[in-house]
Amino acid sequence: MKSNKLLTIMIIILIAIILVGAIFFVIYLQANKGVQNTEPTIDEIVEASVDVPEIKTNLLDKRYIIIQLKVQTDSKEAAAELEKRLFQVNNIAIQELADMELKQLEGKEGKITLRNTLKSKINELMQNGEVREVYITNYITGQ
Repeated sequence: MKSNKLLTIMIIILIAIILVGAIFFVIYLQANKGVQNTEPTIDEIVEASVDVPEIKTNLLDKRYIIIQLKVQTDSKEAAAELEKRLFQVNNIAIQELADMELKQLEGKEGKITLRNTLKSKINELMQNGEVREVYITNYITGQ
């Protein structure tokens, strides 16, 4: 009778240990679910990107700029929408550049500011998806 009781207690303890281990395993899996690599591959980035044709415009200080952009969206659908909105993207870029002087665009900080401004303004247009990044792929200024 005593060994039967001891065996029952050992089985209960073993089941409890297995249950606690299973609970910790499920919690571990749930916690690491969001840590998985969510960065897109280069092929996905290219598929979701749009080349903006070369833009030539005057700056506020009577100088000119020739600039070319590549806009990365979050999906192929967003890229397709952006393709249709290229005339609006050109308009936004020209308007923003028209209010800037060359000294505002100089250096890394000037270009980052321009990229962030364009990203924000283009995102205001988007209905299907969003712009993740704006890259400057060509940049020439002159007098």
